[in-house]
Amino acid sequence: MKFLPPGIPFLITHLILVSAPPFAVYSIRRALHARDIILPTWFWIIAAVLSGPLLYAIHVSNKYRGYRRRAAALGAALPPDLVGKEFGNMDVLRGIIEAFTHGYPSDMFDLGGEMCGPLFMYKIFWDVSYATTDPNVVKTILATDFANYEKGEMFHSYTDSLFGTGVFNADGELWKFHRSMSRPFFSRERISHFELFDRHAETALNKIKERVRSNVAFDFQDLVSRFTLDSATEFLFGSCVHSLNSSLPYPHGMSPYPSEAEKSPSERFAYAFGMAQRIVSERPRLGWVWPLREIFKNSTDEHMAVVDAFIEPILQEALRKKQERAQNDKNLDEKDTQDDETLLDHLVKQTSDRAILHDETLNILLAGRDTTAAALTFGVDLLCQHPAVLKRLREEIFEHVGPTRRPTYEDIRNMKYLRAFLNETLRLYPPVPFNIRYVMVGSPEAHVSSCTRFSIKEGTLPNPDPQGLPVYIPPRTAIAYSVFNMHRDPTFWGPTAEEFDPDRFLDERVGKYLVPNPFIFLPFNAGPRICLGQQFAYNEMSFFIIRLLQNFSSVSLDLTAQPPDSLPPAEWKEAPGRKGKEQIFPKSHLTLYANGGLWVKMEESDPAA
Repeated sequence: MKFLPPGIPFLITHLILVSAPPFAVYSIRRALHARDIILPTWFWIIAAVLSGPLLYAIHVSNKYRGYRRRAAALGAALPPDLVGKEFGNMDVLRGIIEAFTHGYPSDMFDLGGEMCGPLFMYKIFWDVSYATTDPNVVKTILATDFANYEKGEMFHSYTDSLFGTGVFNADGELWKFHRSMSRPFFSRERISHFELFDRHAETALNKIKERVRSNVAFDFQDLVSRFTLDSATEFLFGSCVHSLNSSLPYPHGMSPYPSEAEKSPSERFAYAFGMAQRIVSERPRLGWVWPLREIFKNSTDEHMAVVDAFIEPILQEALRKKQERAQNDKNLDEKDTQDDETLLDHLVKQTSDRAILHDETLNILLAGRDTTAAALTFGVDLLCQHPAVLKRLREEIFEHVGPTRRPTYEDIRNMKYLRAFLNETLRLYPPVPFNIRYVMVGSPEAHVSSCTRFSIKEGTLPNPDPQGLPVYIPPRTAIAYSVFNMHRDPTFWGPTAEEFDPDRFLDERVGKYLVPNPFIFLPFNAGPRICLGQQFAYNEMSFFIIRLLQNFSSVSLDLTAQPPDSLPPAEWKEAPGRKGKEQIFPKSHLTLYANGGLWVKMEESDPAA
């Protein structure tokens, strides 16, 4: 029923479930009446009204007793429970929504951690979920017991309208298929597309210079999102959206953003892609009742129509070229990656399925654009606050590359402080701050064809308390983990965990903290699902920072240009750690971003210096 809005199938299914107990009461009444057993009408009305809640209460009670019984049988225990004060833990649900909407990215996990520790469970309308900030638990989920933790059918229900069956939304054999299609393309040679980076970086830098020379602040987040979008679309499709050709927005109060009618096609594409992500990211916050917000329409449809209008002609042209080659090229089955081909060129050698090609390229576009843009945005924010780091970076850049030369792969590999700066940025501001898995092992055939047929396996997780019992996790249970919190935990990073210090990736702290436990640092995921484009991302970020600091000698925040309602709440100033130091408002949908943008001013380098 994919053609229906999500709320319609949800209502039909749950109306049937809700009406089943009263119907059973009615059937019993008729059967007794046939035997001349007459009970008062009020009795049957009360029985019909209470039958559903009573059966559900019995079901929930039996389920929880079953969890405790199974935990004991496995020599394990249930984790601490984050218990609210209201019916169905409504206050906990409101707290989750408030934390994600108006709070700091770490707030929800901080609250659970303070009350329950680094691994806890919570129940929203009696549906059990787990949450953790412990790297050993995350290691179990992502690596040692990888097969038992999948995205799961609930996650698919949230994201199908955006990700389809792409690699980020797939499990089992379908995930392996997508992974095997893309892996050969992401070799060291293929990701060193420095000509492509240079072309788009040059356009971006010229945009900055225009603003610098007019002494007007600009939104660095907007600019770098255009740079990564143009680079990603050319890299993936061989067809750039040229978003950098459009005018940059002006500071708050100086000039309005263009209306929808005035937006260029690239601006409409970027806006629609971002809105679809935001809608999808809001669904899990409501839990299993999220379809009730989308009874009359799928909220992503309008935005995905704009995205598809850009992608579909490109797919059609790629498939046409493949068919043309099939008629003229006897070596069509040759699947070696060519130097001048795009990812889409590579993928059409593997399959002609339009849906698979559409979903895979869209999935990788999200990874190639938003995550890199997030890292560069927060990296420049940190440079605004730490001019000594900027000075040291420029010294290294000028030592290895000079003031004008384009960097090579070897240059970037030899620039240790630049890599440490990027790693420290990714530690404090991981582009994907949270993730989620479900406990289930499905037969591959069933999983690909249907989300409802799974063989299911319970499991145990390591207890963050070394003296405690293993922690039991029931089947079909969601477990969320926060890389954001984990990356800032003094338990794993030492007393300076909340401080920005790139040297922690160069000095003895590497051997003290990171080498013994590499799962404390997961900006690119880990285990079998580790990011295929990790080296591509490092190259792109490094290249842009080098070109930026070759051309500009200083950068500073201009908070007067920021929309006032996008600034951090005043009460944050009293908060401990980085939250109390924030001058911009970090928020997340699927990826981290600066609320209202990152408005900065820069100073051009002196060419004669």
